Amino acid sequence: MYRQGDVLIMPVAEEAVSERAAGQPGLPRDARGRLVLALGEVTGHAHAVVGPGKLVREPGPSTATLLHLPDGGRVVHEEHAAIPLPRGWYRVVRQREYVPGAVRVVAD
Repeated sequence: MYRQGDVLIMPVAEEAVSERAAGQPGLPRDARGRLVLALGEVTGHAHAVVGPGKLVREPGPSTATLLHLPDGGRVVHEEHAAIPLPRGWYRVVRQREYVPGAVRVVAD
């Protein structure tokens, strides 16, 4: 497992990724060509992956995000050290917090 700030990146066995998920079109890259895992609402900084790969939303009721890195990649952020990732599939989880009456994604 890898963590950078409020983003958790967990390896997923290729056999566990459904064909439906693997066949999903990738989410768009940002203007700098990065796959953005989480955008800081307060700072404007981004947890992002550079290099080849794709980011997909898992089909179905879950809103899980999957990251596929066929050649590996690096997670970068303006305020954190880069994290190298080996090739493979990953589940991306945003940290959540409890506020009275709700659970929400942590704002960066």
